[in-house]
Amino acid sequence: MNRHTFWSLLLAFVPFVAVCLAVPLWDRIDPLIFGLPFNLAWLIAWIPLTSLCLGGVYRLWKRSHSASTSASDFAAEPAPATSRAEDLTP
Repeated sequence: MNRHTFWSLLLAFVPFVAVCLAVPLWDRIDPLIFGLPFNLAWLIAWIPLTSLCLGGVYRLWKRSHSASTSASDFAAEPAPATSRAEDLTP
């Protein structure tokens, strides 16, 4: 396992820990944040934060795989055929 893979797995695990395993840290009603109890605000905040974490995972994964494979490793594939109106007429 290379360095980028380790950090991507760790970053993917952060939202799970924040929402599921850190319940004793955020399981309270006070203070109110924008009129919402703290625990609800915590869960709502992790919706975009999870997207940011998974975006970071994708970037790290892409970086680790682009370093391990080069463009010459892939066979040239023909472009997919496009459907045209004249191709569909009998």
